[in-house]
Amino acid sequence: MNPRELLIETTPFIAPARALEGLTTEEAERRLSPAHSIAEIVAHLAFWQDWFRERCEGGTEPMAAAAASGWVAPSPGAWPEVRARFLEGLERLVVLGSQADVNRPVEPPLEFPPIAHYTVGDSLVHVANHNAHHLGQVVLLRRLIGRWPPPSGSWTW
Repeated sequence: MNPRELLIETTPFIAPARALEGLTTEEAERRLSPAHSIAEIVAHLAFWQDWFRERCEGGTEPMAAAAASGWVAPSPGAWPEVRARFLEGLERLVVLGSQADVNRPVEPPLEFPPIAHYTVGDSLVHVANHNAHHLGQVVLLRRLIGRWPPPSGSWTW
Protein backbone atom coordinates (compact mmCIF):
# COMPACT_ATOMS: atom_id res chain seq x y z
CA MET A 1 0.00 0.00 0.00
CA ASN A 2 1.27 3.45 -0.92
CA PRO A 3 -0.25 5.85 1.64
CA ARG A 4 0.46 8.96 -0.47
CA GLU A 5 -1.32 7.45 -3.48
CA LEU A 6 -4.21 6.28 -1.30
CA LEU A 7 -4.76 9.56 0.53
CA ILE A 8 -3.36 12.49 -1.43
CA GLU A 9 -2.47 11.71 -5.05
CA THR A 10 -5.47 9.52 -5.68
CA THR A 11 -5.97 7.91 -9.05
CA PRO A 12 -9.67 6.94 -8.99
CA PHE A 13 -10.79 10.13 -7.23
CA ILE A 14 -9.83 13.78 -7.38
CA ALA A 15 -6.90 14.74 -5.19
CA PRO A 16 -8.23 16.38 -2.00
CA ALA A 17 -6.19 19.57 -2.44
CA ARG A 18 -7.57 20.00 -5.95
CA ALA A 19 -11.16 19.47 -4.76
CA LEU A 20 -10.67 22.43 -2.41
CA GLU A 21 -8.52 24.55 -4.71
CA GLY A 22 -9.45 28.16 -5.34
CA LEU A 23 -12.38 28.41 -2.92
CA THR A 24 -12.79 31.70 -1.13
CA THR A 25 -13.87 31.78 2.50
CA GLU A 26 -17.27 33.05 1.42
CA GLU A 27 -17.72 30.17 -1.04
CA ALA A 28 -16.50 27.50 1.37
CA GLU A 29 -18.73 28.75 4.17
CA ARG A 30 -21.82 29.20 1.99
CA ARG A 31 -24.63 26.92 3.08
CA LEU A 32 -27.09 25.63 0.52
CA SER A 33 -30.00 24.46 2.65
CA PRO A 34 -30.26 21.73 3.88
CA ALA A 35 -26.68 20.68 3.08
CA HIS A 36 -23.59 21.32 5.16
CA SER A 37 -21.23 23.98 3.88
CA ILE A 38 -17.95 22.93 2.26
CA ALA A 39 -16.11 24.27 5.32
CA GLU A 40 -18.28 22.12 7.61
CA ILE A 41 -17.64 19.02 5.49
CA VAL A 42 -13.88 19.61 5.50
CA ALA A 43 -13.91 20.23 9.27
CA HIS A 44 -15.74 16.90 9.64
CA LEU A 45 -13.09 15.16 7.53
CA ALA A 46 -10.29 16.71 9.59
CA PHE A 47 -12.00 15.64 12.82
CA TRP A 48 -12.19 11.98 11.81
CA GLN A 49 -8.82 11.70 10.11
CA ASP A 50 -7.20 13.23 13.22
CA TRP A 51 -9.12 10.80 15.43
CA PHE A 52 -8.03 7.77 13.39
CA ARG A 53 -4.41 8.93 13.27
CA GLU A 54 -4.35 9.55 17.01
CA ARG A 55 -5.81 6.09 17.65
CA CYS A 56 -3.13 4.56 15.41
CA GLU A 57 -0.51 6.45 17.42
CA GLY A 58 -1.81 5.02 20.71
CA GLY A 59 -4.33 7.68 21.66
CA THR A 60 -7.24 6.63 23.85
CA GLU A 61 -9.93 9.13 22.85
CA PRO A 62 -13.17 7.14 22.61
CA MET A 63 -15.29 7.23 19.49
CA ALA A 64 -17.77 10.09 19.35
CA ALA A 65 -20.95 9.12 21.18
CA ALA A 66 -23.17 10.69 18.51
CA ALA A 67 -22.74 11.58 14.86
CA ALA A 68 -23.20 15.27 15.66
CA SER A 69 -19.98 15.19 17.70
CA GLY A 70 -18.03 14.70 14.47
CA TRP A 71 -19.71 17.70 12.85
CA VAL A 72 -18.20 20.62 14.72
CA ALA A 73 -19.01 23.80 12.83
CA PRO A 74 -15.96 25.98 12.17
CA SER A 75 -16.02 29.59 13.28
CA PRO A 76 -16.92 32.15 10.61
CA GLY A 77 -13.83 33.10 8.62
CA ALA A 78 -11.92 29.96 9.65
CA TRP A 79 -11.88 28.38 6.19
CA PRO A 80 -8.12 28.82 5.58
CA GLU A 81 -7.34 27.13 8.90
CA VAL A 82 -9.88 24.33 8.32
CA ARG A 83 -8.44 23.62 4.87
CA ALA A 84 -4.86 23.69 6.19
CA ARG A 85 -5.73 21.37 9.11
CA PHE A 86 -7.29 18.86 6.72
CA LEU A 87 -4.41 18.88 4.23
CA GLU A 88 -1.75 18.79 6.97
CA GLY A 89 -3.62 15.91 8.57
CA LEU A 90 -3.39 13.98 5.32
CA GLU A 91 0.37 14.51 5.26
CA ARG A 92 0.63 13.24 8.84
CA LEU A 93 -1.35 10.13 7.87
CA VAL A 94 1.00 9.54 4.94
CA VAL A 95 3.97 9.68 7.32
CA LEU A 96 2.20 7.28 9.68
CA GLY A 97 1.42 4.87 6.84
CA SER A 98 4.99 5.06 5.55
CA GLN A 99 6.61 4.45 8.93
CA ALA A 100 4.20 2.20 10.80
CA ASP A 101 3.53 -1.49 10.31
CA VAL A 102 0.25 -1.25 8.38
CA ASN A 103 -0.69 -4.73 9.62
CA ARG A 104 -0.35 -3.70 13.27
CA PRO A 105 -3.69 -3.81 15.09
CA VAL A 106 -4.95 -0.55 16.50
CA GLU A 107 -5.98 -1.16 20.09
CA PRO A 108 -9.65 -0.22 20.33
CA PRO A 109 -11.23 1.09 23.52
CA LEU A 110 -13.28 -1.48 25.37
CA GLU A 111 -16.60 0.00 24.24
CA PHE A 112 -15.88 -0.70 20.54
CA PRO A 113 -17.79 -3.50 18.88
CA PRO A 114 -15.65 -6.31 17.42
CA ILE A 115 -16.10 -5.01 13.85
CA ALA A 116 -14.16 -1.89 14.82
CA HIS A 117 -10.89 -3.79 15.32
CA TYR A 118 -8.76 -2.06 12.70
CA THR A 119 -5.17 -2.36 11.66
CA VAL A 120 -3.20 0.79 10.80
CA GLY A 121 -3.74 -0.06 7.11
CA ASP A 122 -7.49 -0.53 7.66
CA SER A 123 -7.59 2.88 9.29
CA LEU A 124 -5.85 4.52 6.33
CA VAL A 125 -8.26 2.88 3.89
CA HIS A 126 -11.21 3.92 6.05
CA VAL A 127 -10.04 7.54 6.07
CA ALA A 128 -9.44 7.49 2.30
CA ASN A 129 -12.94 6.09 1.62
CA HIS A 130 -14.58 8.51 4.06
CA ASN A 131 -12.73 11.42 2.44
CA ALA A 132 -13.69 10.28 -1.07
CA HIS A 133 -17.36 10.11 -0.08
CA HIS A 134 -17.45 13.60 1.41
CA LEU A 135 -15.18 15.17 -1.20
CA GLY A 136 -17.77 14.02 -3.73
CA GLN A 137 -20.23 16.19 -1.80
CA VAL A 138 -17.77 19.08 -2.01
CA VAL A 139 -17.58 18.68 -5.79
CA LEU A 140 -21.38 18.69 -6.02
CA LEU A 141 -21.63 21.82 -3.86
CA ARG A 142 -18.97 23.50 -6.00
CA ARG A 143 -20.97 22.67 -9.10
CA LEU A 144 -24.11 24.12 -7.53
CA ILE A 145 -22.37 27.44 -6.76
CA GLY A 146 -20.70 27.58 -10.18
CA ARG A 147 -17.14 26.94 -8.91
CA TRP A 148 -16.35 23.65 -10.64
CA PRO A 149 -13.91 22.73 -12.06
CA PRO A 150 -11.16 24.16 -9.88
CA PRO A 151 -8.67 26.64 -11.40
CA SER A 152 -6.15 23.93 -12.35
CA GLY A 153 -8.90 21.95 -14.08
CA SER A 154 -10.46 18.56 -13.51
CA TRP A 155 -13.12 16.20 -14.78
CA THR A 156 -16.40 17.96 -15.44
CA TRP A 157 -18.72 14.98 -15.27
